Formats: sequence, structure tokens, C-alpha cells
Amino acid sequence: MNLKDHIRGIPDFPKPGILFYDISTLLAHPAAWQTAVERLADTVAPYRPDVLAGIEARGFLVAAPLALRLGCGFVMVRKQGKLPGETVGHSYDLEYGSDRVEIQADAVAPGQRIVLLDDLIATGGTLRASIDLIRKVGGTVAAAACLIELTFLNGRDGLEVPFESLIRYED
Repeated sequence: MNLKDHIRGIPDFPKPGILFYDISTLLAHPAAWQTAVERLADTVAPYRPDVLAGIEARGFLVAAPLALRLGCGFVMVRKQGKLPGETVGHSYDLEYGSDRVEIQADAVAPGQRIVLLDDLIATGGTLRASIDLIRKVGGTVAAAACLIELTFLNGRDGLEVPFESLIRYED
């Protein structure tokens, strides 16, 4: 099955000149979604994760069912102020400003093998920040993976961990 057939491109969203790759059409198609989860499971399993960390918000949709399929835990990496209890955060720079990701302080035990997941990698900034955050709380980042990779933005280049993607757009 060609998973690209189930990804909808939305031009000029969220602003003019941006082509948004919408995974809701993939999620709505049971056979395509099952295929995507199975392919991700085959891709991620060799990294032997203890826990999958999903990056807010579409990364949750990818990581949670995959964690269930692989029999491992799931934790959330969220924007600042969205998690209850004690959190640990990591601030990072964007092209035009900065942002912050957080994880609950007790979500990852020291030494646990983590695979980070998101729906899409563009420039890689949020994934790099999430890798730094997981390391800050003592986790070992075994790999990162996304459904979609925009290869022309070279986001994987600065990750410093193995990176996998199922669908690649070259331009």
C-alpha cells in the first residue's frame, strides 16, 4: 500500500506558502492506518525501546498505538504548562523566537531506552529539543521516527540519533 495516497496536502495552511501534510485522512482509513502502525512497529522494534515518547500533539496519535503494539510504555512531550505535576523543561530557538517542551519529572527512569515519535519532521528543531529533554531526565534516546519526512529541509541532519521515516517528500 502506498501511504502517500492517504496523506492530504492542504495549501496555504497555517499561513500562505505552506503546504500542510494532513494525516487525518490516513487516520480515517483503517487499512492504511493499520499498515502505517505495522510498518512503524517493524522499523522501531529493532531499537528495543522501553518507552515511546510522543511529541505534542500529532506525535501522540503515532506513539500511543505503536507503544501498545510493541508492548512498551508511552509518555508525552508537551508544550510548556500542559502537564500536571512536577515537570522538566527544555527551551530551544526557532527561526523567529523560541519555544519550550516539557515532560513529567518521573515519566522516564534513568537509563530507559526511548524512541521519540512525531507525525512529521521538517527542520528538526522540535525533535532535537525533545532529544535534549529526554537526555536531561536521564533517558537514553535510541532513535527517533516520524510518519512523514520533508527531506528537502534536512531535518534529520542535526538529530545525532538514528532517524526513520515511512513517507518522504523530496520537494
